[in-house]
Amino acid sequence: MLYTTHALASAHARLRTIIKTRGHFPTDEAATKLLWLALRNITATWKRGDRSWKMAMRQFAILYEDRVTLSQA
Repeated sequence: MLYTTHALASAHARLRTIIKTRGHFPTDEAATKLLWLALRNITATWKRGDRSWKMAMRQFAILYEDRVTLSQA
């Protein structure tokens, strides 16, 4: 539980920094895209992933098939 809590707190802090740096988003889609790309970069540095992350990535691959390739999921 501690590992998960630390990872989530770290990801949240990094997302807040990215959002504050960017400041303004012209559309909700632009904000969603930035957060998606940021999360992809953040999780790429994790050494041990969550067991359900692959299932979530498969869902993202279905929803955003133009941005997520099967090699990422």
